[in-house]
Amino acid sequence: MRNRIRLQSVGLKLFLIIFIAIVVCVLAVGLFSYSTSKSIIKDKVSESTEVAIRQSAGKLDLMFQNYEDMTMQIMLDTTIQKNIDAMINSQDTYERFQATQEVSKVLQMYVVGNDSIVNTNLIAMAGDIPTISVGTTLTEPQNEAWFKEVVEQDGKLIWIPVQAQGLSGQGNTPTFGASRVIKNTITNKGDFVLVMEYSAEHLAAQLADLQIGDGSRISIVDMNSAIVYDSDVTLVGKPSAVKLPAEGQAAKGGSMDGTDQAGREVLAIYDQFEAVDNWRLLGAVPVEQLVKDAGTIRTTTWIIAAVAALLAVGIGLFVIRIVARPLVQLRNLMNEGERGNLMVRSTIKSKDEIGQLSNSFNLMMAQITALVQQTTQSAQDVLSTAGDLAEASRRTSNSAKEIASATEEIASGATSLAIEAERGTDLTGEIELQMKQVMASNSLMSSAAREVERSSMQGTDHMKVLINKTTSTEEMTRSMVEKVERLQESTESIRKILDVLQNLTKQTNILSLNAAIEAARAGEAGKGFMVVADEIRKLADQSRQSIDVVGQITVTIQSEIEQTVGVLTTAYPMFQEQIVSVKEADAIFAGVHGQMSQFIGSLNDVTEAIGKLEHSQQVLNEAMSNVSAVAEESSATSEEVASLSSEQTNIAAGLVNLSEKLETVSQALGESLSRFTTK
Repeated sequence: MRNRIRLQSVGLKLFLIIFIAIVVCVLAVGLFSYSTSKSIIKDKVSESTEVAIRQSAGKLDLMFQNYEDMTMQIMLDTTIQKNIDAMINSQDTYERFQATQEVSKVLQMYVVGNDSIVNTNLIAMAGDIPTISVGTTLTEPQNEAWFKEVVEQDGKLIWIPVQAQGLSGQGNTPTFGASRVIKNTITNKGDFVLVMEYSAEHLAAQLADLQIGDGSRISIVDMNSAIVYDSDVTLVGKPSAVKLPAEGQAAKGGSMDGTDQAGREVLAIYDQFEAVDNWRLLGAVPVEQLVKDAGTIRTTTWIIAAVAALLAVGIGLFVIRIVARPLVQLRNLMNEGERGNLMVRSTIKSKDEIGQLSNSFNLMMAQITALVQQTTQSAQDVLSTAGDLAEASRRTSNSAKEIASATEEIASGATSLAIEAERGTDLTGEIELQMKQVMASNSLMSSAAREVERSSMQGTDHMKVLINKTTSTEEMTRSMVEKVERLQESTESIRKILDVLQNLTKQTNILSLNAAIEAARAGEAGKGFMVVADEIRKLADQSRQSIDVVGQITVTIQSEIEQTVGVLTTAYPMFQEQIVSVKEADAIFAGVHGQMSQFIGSLNDVTEAIGKLEHSQQVLNEAMSNVSAVAEESSATSEEVASLSSEQTNIAAGLVNLSEKLETVSQALGESLSRFTTK
């Protein structure tokens, strides 16, 4: 409670207002100055860095343009064009070999003349022409995504991002590449893909002089913000932490705010290359490094805020002394007056608003004291008059209660008769509802019985059809058993015939051996016959093998036939039992149909009896309605007389209550006034 009073103190509120106002103003001015200086520094750095980025992008553009021009020179070189044509169209192997060597020499001249080239490969797009390499040979480049893109572009130069282990995946230094389809200048047909691989160190050398701030990072990204080159090769191919615009004028160059891989706020400056239209040079500078000097303003602001807080405390204590203490004194005096002490007076003598408030408080307490004395005398007079009025009201109330009691006894008899009549009417109504429910249920039962009778007739018809189909199935099964048995006998005959053929093949084999022996004895004259005998022996072996296969198939067929005979033999008695069960079910359906016909006749008799009972119930309902009407008229007359008596009783009781309330109020007023001290 004490804490809540302190929080509601005017002095504390004034202290908090002064303290917060001073501190907030100082912090607002200081932080605004820090924010403004930070923004100015960022703008200035952004302008200077954009110039540096644009210059570095121009240098790289020259390098990329030289590389692109070199690929164009290779494609248009007459020696390469002539020898490529020989490699493709010549049928002479040696001539093709010489053409390959000539192309290799020309490529080597280009490589030797430029120290940034690591490898050069001329890859055939089709046929069995080998790859011409100056340096490391690429293994299966056709499976790479960049190779497929080069083929699809059909002559346009495609730049390959930096690879940590080179394009071959087996090198020790990171490289990037440029590739295009080499077309025949006459037929405009592309048969080879030129791949020139450059050291990434030349990119680093071109960017070595680009310094945009401490902790900055320089990288090359594509239009999807994927890293193409970075000093940290492990980041190549991953998305850049700064997402650059992909379309519109903003995608070509500018600056924007972003975050780096560590989550720090950075200022990103970028510019698009002209030679490589889908690559951009990106520089990211940590904002905290740019505005490091502006941090002095922020530190000074906090120091000034602390000094201002101390000053605000001093001013607040002074305000509490000249304002809060007099207000607390007046509050305590008012609390004394609230507890009944009307003799309290303020001793504050100042000339300001608080002194005027003290004088007004003293005048108010003097007037309240006089008013309480006058009210006490009036309350004593009212209390005496209220006692006399209460006694007269009690006598009038007792007389009215006796009259009302007699009237209520008369009305009670009429009311009881009306209640009993209404109860009889309600009972007949319930009977009528129950009769209607019974009739509705009887109608539903009749409908259900007719539906069951119709369903039993349909079931009987279906059972007759089922009996006929089951009999037909039994006859078909019996016929199938007979046919399978005849098939089994035929299989036995086939096996006997196969045994005879087996013996024939054995005898043929023996005869062919004898013929071979005789042909050998005959010497040169029997060589032809020996060949015939050898062919007969081979034919006998083939016949024996075929007979064995047919015998195995016959055994399998005979086994399956025996299984089929077993299944049919088992199923035949089950079909007979099914016929018996179907006939029994048919007899049951016939019995149900007869019983349902008898049940429908009984339901018709019940319906007639219910109709007669409903007529009798209607006559009883009319009689009970007449009795209820007479009872209600008698009850209404008695209630009217009782209401007049009750009204008189209520008036008398209200008069007594008013007298008692007046007496109670007078006593309470006297007790309340007794709390105040006026002497």
